Amino acid sequence: MTVVPTVTLKSGEKIPVVGLGTWLSKPGEVAQALKIALKNGYRHIDCAHAYMNQDEIGQVLEEVIAQGSVKREELFITSKIWNTFHSYEKAKEGVDIILQQLKLKYIDLLLIHWPMGYQEGGEIFPRTADGNHMHYSDADYLDTWKALEEAVQAGKVKTIGLSNFNSQQIQRVIDHSHIQPAMLQIESHPYFQQTKLIDFCKEKGIEVTAYSPLGNMATPFRKEGQANLLEDPVILEIAKHHNKSPAQVIIHWSIQRGVIVIPKSTSEHRLKENFDVFDFELSKDEMAKMAGIDRNWRILDLTARDGDHKHFPFNIEF
Repeated sequence: MTVVPTVTLKSGEKIPVVGLGTWLSKPGEVAQALKIALKNGYRHIDCAHAYMNQDEIGQVLEEVIAQGSVKREELFITSKIWNTFHSYEKAKEGVDIILQQLKLKYIDLLLIHWPMGYQEGGEIFPRTADGNHMHYSDADYLDTWKALEEAVQAGKVKTIGLSNFNSQQIQRVIDHSHIQPAMLQIESHPYFQQTKLIDFCKEKGIEVTAYSPLGNMATPFRKEGQANLLEDPVILEIAKHHNKSPAQVIIHWSIQRGVIVIPKSTSEHRLKENFDVFDFELSKDEMAKMAGIDRNWRILDLTARDGDHKHFPFNIEF
């Protein structure tokens, strides 16, 4: 079984550098993918309330822990507080809901999913009548953060962090926190490398996890005609040189630049392949070639839907 390197977070917890992403894993598929992943050595599982599949993930976790095939302390489970749980009281409630769904006594890493708050107390996606926007709340993510800090003190969460925040928002959390953020999760792949934001985080001692590290062909946010990262000639050339797949090259590239990755798959072949990335290194020249294909191309661009929210993160450079 592959031994995956870990990174030590500010909290002292160790996170494996490759995890299983579960965004867009359909109910029914996610349980099977998780069982295959655990069987093949995955121990880092990335979840979120808004993915609406945590109940199924929780059933599998409860089952494998009860069977003794995996010990709870071997697992690193991430989840995320959703936008409809941003007020202090709702965020506290959100922590308990996540624990209940995942059937766990504690979460290893809990992130604020987005800086924007949505209308609370109803739908997870409280859309306006035309369906094009969300009903917002004016809840401040600093109140959400306070609830997460208390969850750490209560033993419900080991480590806390952020997702989809920009550098100014991260700094604001740092300036108003008792417990500093240990992680930022963002979209990052060779066509959207986010080097400035990653460098900012490294200066602050914040680790970075990349979602959609392979360019996410399955996401509904992709636009017609957008290039397939896995067919990029630079990546294909490097893959051929190392006798690896394009996906393996991209995953290793992320890890080599100090970024944790959570590729999503429900295929056993790809789950194994995404894990088999620790027996080669990219040369300086190859890393430079990879840096050269950045297109500053964000796939998950919510500007049309949420761009006028006062806490929308993507209105500044990084």
